[in-house]
Amino acid sequence: MADRVFLHGLGSSSRGTKATWFRNHFPDMLIPDLVGGLDERLRDVRRLLAGREDLIMVGSSFGGLVATVYALENEHQLAKVILLAPALNHPDFAGYRGRKTTVPASLFIGRMDGTCPPETVVPAALETFTNLMVHESDDDHLLRATFPEIDWHGLLAF
Repeated sequence: MADRVFLHGLGSSSRGTKATWFRNHFPDMLIPDLVGGLDERLRDVRRLLAGREDLIMVGSSFGGLVATVYALENEHQLAKVILLAPALNHPDFAGYRGRKTTVPASLFIGRMDGTCPPETVVPAALETFTNLMVHESDDDHLLRATFPEIDWHGLLAF
């Protein structure tokens, strides 16, 4: 069964701006409310996605960190990963550095992102994803200008 999944960031929820946009444009998208640290969020995502295959996972900020670790541990379940300013600079990612995945991935990040700086995040993503497309824009962490311009129907097509 193919599914699309959106994982929100630390300060957001299933009712945040991006989650609401996805719900309006992709009503079948799985958009869980995640709380806690990396381990708690991974536990909840593993439960939600157990037995599912051909997943397209979108992760924003800390949700991008969760999506990246999930891809490293569950490569066989994923068709692709889309990372929006992923928190690959977070200390919780240190234990996963050096691991690689062949899951196709797209990374969108703003050059003015002070939360997840591209000079730190992009190299970590390139080190992790062997099949990565990087899209940098003149934007900040929330990707307010970039997000609506992304070809979501193309990226989220099965």
